[in-house]
Formats: sequence, structure tokens, C-alpha cells
Amino acid sequence: MNTSIYIAKRYLVSGKKMHAINIISGISMLGILIGTAALIIVLSVFNGLEKVIFALNSNFSPELRIEAKLGKTFNPNIAYLKLLHKDTRLLSYTEVLQDWVVMEYGEKRAPGHIKGVSDDFLKNPRLDSTILDGSFTLHLNASPMAVIGVTIQNNLSVNVNNTTIPLQIYAPRRTNSVSINPADDIINRSIYPAGIFSIQQEDDDFIIVPLDFARELLDQPVVVSSIDLNFKKGNDVAALQQEIQDKLGQQFTVKTRQQQNTELYKTLNYEKWAVFMILAFVVVIAAFNIIGSLTMLVIDKRKDIAILSSLGANRRLIQGIFFFEGLMISLIGCIAGLLLGLVFCILQQRYGLIEVGGKISAPNNAYPVQLKADNFVLVFLTVAVIAVIASGISARLSVKGLDDIKQDL
Repeated sequence: MNTSIYIAKRYLVSGKKMHAINIISGISMLGILIGTAALIIVLSVFNGLEKVIFALNSNFSPELRIEAKLGKTFNPNIAYLKLLHKDTRLLSYTEVLQDWVVMEYGEKRAPGHIKGVSDDFLKNPRLDSTILDGSFTLHLNASPMAVIGVTIQNNLSVNVNNTTIPLQIYAPRRTNSVSINPADDIINRSIYPAGIFSIQQEDDDFIIVPLDFARELLDQPVVVSSIDLNFKKGNDVAALQQEIQDKLGQQFTVKTRQQQNTELYKTLNYEKWAVFMILAFVVVIAAFNIIGSLTMLVIDKRKDIAILSSLGANRRLIQGIFFFEGLMISLIGCIAGLLLGLVFCILQQRYGLIEVGGKISAPNNAYPVQLKADNFVLVFLTVAVIAVIASGISARLSVKGLDDIKQDL
């Protein structure tokens, strides 16, 4: 065994004359333990939140979305898209037309998005999980029905159980017309709400209607805003994205779910790494407490240092003793913190120790947690780097005034 490591180990596990050194070292180790555990727990919670948000987005966001690179709409009646519609790998091929409209229910009015969808939209098996009231029905007895977001329902006080009051929707007429009556420039259609859905704030101001109803209201008989594609299980979505993009050319963009919600995922990642940096700074503070405890240890072991030096120990060996002492304190705290974080996350997954208000994840409203091996590697390396720096500083201090120590002896 390396001499420096052997002596450092003896200093760590053996009793010391100055009990304050024991206390400060223990506090330093405890600080690193808590900081490491907090890093693992926070990263795992953000992983869980990301998984939940991704799952919620998958209720409405397709695996791939085709949009025009320039402009809001495009004509879907092109040769390749007609062939793609017949592709056996597809689970659903949904034509979508959406725009801003004004909605009226009773005496209340509010703006919102209307989203007209073709029949394949209803092939999504997760739609019913988004419903808060009513049902996800777009046709009833050959009549169009609407499913509205909870934001619209709150703004207009819509009652889906009241079949006597329809939802009035207004949109500007797009065809040129000459009229002295301003009302002629507005298209108004009525539709009854069948259900209320909730996903997340960005989607909850939408009203989902049949595509034909949206075409008539928006005065857009041919074009679409996007084509949403979902595929059968077992297909490589990334490869399909590249294949479709190559066939469509530069006039179109093909986006994955994450690319459709870039701002959401960026915000989540920014928050995740901002919290990580804050907690890493806490670990830095805890690690640098080691400098104080090792400085006191150097004072306590002045006689030992002088004896070792007289026996031929060079500065490197003496520095190594206190470097490995600090490293052991840090790594013991780090490993214990990793284990504590792992145990807590497993208990949270199984028993839901901490709950969060609102309908966010599991039925018990427990904070979602997802463990990832790379998070453990990242946290260990982060703490190890901090420990090496702190221990290095302490080791350099240990040989300062070494000649004076020898003379004192």
C-alpha cells in the first residue's frame, strides 16, 4: 500500500487528540453526503418530470409532424403525401387545420385556437386519459361536436352537459367581398361541446373540431396547417423522419415531438441544470470545509510531520498524506450520498413519499422520479473534481513552514 494512503487512512480511522478535528471532518463529510444525495434526487425528479411531460405531449403531439417551411398552410394533395398516406407502417395520418378564432358561449367571449382534425386523429388510444368531463367525441348523429381545453372552459364557463346552448365561433372571411355590412366579413358557426380536456397550459386554449367544420369556418377548403403522423410499434422514428424529409425536400420541415415543443424542453433543461449548479455550489462549500479540518490536523500532527521529514520523507509524501485524507473524507461522503439518494428515489417510486398537488403523474399524485445511470456518473465526477481541488489546496498548506516545524522539534 502507498505510504501516504496508509498514514492518511490511520489518521482518518484512529482517534485524534483534538476532538474538534473529528467534528469538523464529520461535518464536512455530512455536507458532501447531503449535497450529493440532493443532486441525485433533484436530477431524478427532473428526469421524472420530463418523462411525464413527454407522455402528456404524446397524447396530442404526433411522433412526426409535417409543416410548410414558409407560410402557415400548404396543399396536401401532392404525389408523395398521397403515397405516404397508404404506407403500411403508419398508425394514423391526420390532416390538421388550425388558426385563431373568437368563441362565444352565453354572454361570454374569449379568443382561442381552433384545431380541425381528420378522422385518423381519433386512433390515438390515449385521448380519453385527457378528458376531465364529457367524452372525446367529434361526431354525434352525423353532427359535428367539439372538445374544448380547460382554459376555454374556465374563460367561457362552458357546461358540456347543457345541450341547449351551443358554442359560437367567429373567424374572418378570407375571400374578397364588397359589402357595406361589416358582419358579412365574419363567418360564424355554432357547435355543441362534447368534452373538456386538459394537457398543459400551452394546449388548453384549443378547441378540437372535425376537419370539415374547420375548413368551412376558416374558409380554407383545401390547405392544411400540418400533417401529423404516428407509426406502429417497432419503427425507427428518427430514420423515418430522415426518409420523409429527403422525399419532401426543402419546402417542408419534419419535426419530432421534442422539436415540436422546443421551448418547453429548453425551459425544463435550463431549470434542471440551474438547480444542479446551485446544489453543486453547496457541495463546493462543504468540500472546502475540509481545508479547515485538514489545517487543524496539520497543526495537531506537526510533531509527526517533523519526524517523518527527519526520517527522509520528502515534501511529496507529506503532501500526499493530507491530500488522500481530504480525498477519503470527500469520497466517503459522496458514496454515502449516492446510496442515500438511490434509496430515497426507490422509496419514492414505490411508495410515493412526497406528493404534489394537481393531476401531474400517477394516481397518488407522487412526485415522478426516474433514475438514470449517467446522473450517478455525473454527480460522482462532479464531487470528485471538487474534492481533488479542495484536497490539493489542503496538501499544499501542509508543507508550508516545514523547515520551521523541524527546527521546533
